[in-house]
Amino acid sequence: MRLNSAMMAKRNSWTGWLAVGLIALGVTAFALGPFPIKLTELMGLLWGQLTGSMMATDSPAVVVLFQIRLPRVLGAILGGAALAAAGAAYQGLFRNPLVSPDILGVSAGAALGAVLGIFLSLSVFGIQLLAFGGGLLTVALVYGIANLVRGHEPVLILVLAGIVLGALTGACISLLKILADPYDQLPAITYWLLGSLAAVTPADVRAILPAVGLGLLPLYLLRWRLNLLSLSEEEARALGLNTTQLRLVVVGAATLMTAAVVSIGGIIGWVGLIVPHIARLLVGPNFIGLLPTSMLLGAIYLLLVDTLARSLTTTEVPLGILTALLGAPFFLWLLASGRRGWQ
Repeated sequence: MRLNSAMMAKRNSWTGWLAVGLIALGVTAFALGPFPIKLTELMGLLWGQLTGSMMATDSPAVVVLFQIRLPRVLGAILGGAALAAAGAAYQGLFRNPLVSPDILGVSAGAALGAVLGIFLSLSVFGIQLLAFGGGLLTVALVYGIANLVRGHEPVLILVLAGIVLGALTGACISLLKILADPYDQLPAITYWLLGSLAAVTPADVRAILPAVGLGLLPLYLLRWRLNLLSLSEEEARALGLNTTQLRLVVVGAATLMTAAVVSIGGIIGWVGLIVPHIARLLVGPNFIGLLPTSMLLGAIYLLLVDTLARSLTTTEVPLGILTALLGAPFFLWLLASGRRGWQ
């Protein structure tokens, strides 16, 4: 009893500190950038927006804050929380710390859809719609293949089918890059594949909010059941858990969130792989605390990386480069030290 109370107190403490850190980082992200905004001016603009007394709505500071930085900050928070939650769910589902949200090919499918949209010179909405649909379609194909193959371990078949379809979509992306206009379409395709939140608009945030919410809600409500997935199939079923149904819910929720984030930000790697490990080091492997901690850490991590991407140099650095530069050394440290985050 004392141990449970101590663990709950530890989880609540980390949740509180991470929430405070996210708020502080959000305020900092609003102020920093190519067009810096002083803290006093920032507080005045935010207060004016809340009270409805804001004047000069066409001033540069107002346009930068509410039309550029606000949707970008919200997109980073939503995207980081969604990718981290999806990564934690996938790692628990497959009982493998090397699993990330793109294990079933959702990122590759979304990338193919977006690249096809750019190749066809569609609008931004059309590109995002194709990316979203491509991610969902790829995972549906993976699940269909797994259902057709009988007599084998279902989790293994899911992973192998995801790898195969991921390789196939990668080949299709390479073909489209070869056929694309090298002066117009190819640079746009390359930049999108590296990941960026530079073009996120308020409409984009409103568009992915329902998908992220629908994905996070079942994972959060069923987070205590996710602990049972660490048991063997027979043990989990003996405890009354419908593993097939739960697995379908987890895959569907994680895929929905990942496809939504990829559709507006491109391929943003390492968030869903690294952040759940950090969360386990802080609060342990229990999903009751692991999932909300992963969400807060993911939001902080992606918001920090995005703020660095637009503040370090005059030319914005793609998010995929920074997440790899920060994530790879940490992952190697985990591998070398054998910390309990791997367990």
